[in-house]
Amino acid sequence: AGTDEVVFGQVGGNILLLCRNVSKEATEVVWFQGDPQSFPPLFSSRVSFPPDVRFSLVDNSSLSISELRVQDEGNYTCREVLNKTDHEHRVQLLVASKSCPSWASSPRPPTSPNSSGTGGKIIFRKCRRLYGAESLSHLLTSTKIPASVSDHVLSLLIDPPQASPKCWAESSSSGQMLQLFCSWPGGYPHPTLHWREEGQDLENSSWVISSTSSSDTHVETLNSSHLAHRKVFTCVGSHVVKQEQPACTVEIKLPSLESEPPQTCFVGDNVTLTCRVTESTPAARLSWLRDISQPQQEIQPGGRFLIAQEGNVSRLTIQNCSQATDGGCYVCKAQNPVGLRELFVCLTVKQPVNIVGVVGAVVVLSLLAVLTVTGVVLYYNPLLCLRACSAVARNADSGDVLVLVDSEDDEEGKGSEE
Repeated sequence: AGTDEVVFGQVGGNILLLCRNVSKEATEVVWFQGDPQSFPPLFSSRVSFPPDVRFSLVDNSSLSISELRVQDEGNYTCREVLNKTDHEHRVQLLVASKSCPSWASSPRPPTSPNSSGTGGKIIFRKCRRLYGAESLSHLLTSTKIPASVSDHVLSLLIDPPQASPKCWAESSSSGQMLQLFCSWPGGYPHPTLHWREEGQDLENSSWVISSTSSSDTHVETLNSSHLAHRKVFTCVGSHVVKQEQPACTVEIKLPSLESEPPQTCFVGDNVTLTCRVTESTPAARLSWLRDISQPQQEIQPGGRFLIAQEGNVSRLTIQNCSQATDGGCYVCKAQNPVGLRELFVCLTVKQPVNIVGVVGAVVVLSLLAVLTVTGVVLYYNPLLCLRACSAVARNADSGDVLVLVDSEDDEEGKGSEE
């Protein structure tokens, strides 16, 4: 014998297991948890079993369970005892461990072909979301439920995804392949997801490397040799109960780079070179090279070189700059399966400026300028200096004021006196 009915409950809620088709002539109704041939009676309309007060009989036939627990989940059998025949009804109770408020207000969830309608669909869709449609459908089909009941329950579980498909692109682990992801979860049964490019069916194209589909996500893996900048791929979703076919697109792009102006570093100081990806689909891998003459020598972090990447920005920090080894141009390399781009970032390393030396040089130059001017004056008018020097010698102790008179003015003075 199999299960005649499946009933859903929630932890902490109440449930009523009906003993259907009970005859009015029945003298006793006995409930078993499990196979009546293997387990003792759980509850009887004639004898009270007090171990668990959460169980009680309603109308001397139906079993009421309050404050449901996960342990209450299982198979129940009610048996009516007549004078000559014993009639049994088997119920499977499923207990959800998450909240499902609408179940509490429904004393008898629809579990038979006659119990359809909007309310039944809502209840079973909530159950689908709690248990998962795959697990629930497997449970219903694996138990010995009458085909009419099982088919009806499964039909109530059918539901299309509510949101729209989402598409995105990623690089494979090797970085050489492009993976296109299309996800449309939340429906039962799983939707059909189909990738195409410019009206061409990818699955029928000879250059598709692999195609992977699992659950609600469809993945196309493409060889990078067949990709091009700004090529557009479209994923179309379809479902058995949804007329519309929503779609999403992915446009793949080569990386685009920008950097800061050329940097200058003084010997012994630190400097940071910055490289920024402004556009790339899928995301690009960033690396630094010393210069174009050594393209295979990628700079590895360590020692005097520090490399930090945050999002689409990579920073190369050079510590203790050396004029002999660190000056020149560096290459910022960005690569994704679509292609690669390179950008030169140049660095100039200078000796630090000696401030004391500069000040000393200015003082020396000033003295030289004064001496030069003095020399020129002495060269063209030596008498001026001789008179000034003799006057200073005569009046050094008298405190008189010395007045310097030009020789030409002196001759004119003598003439006037005569």
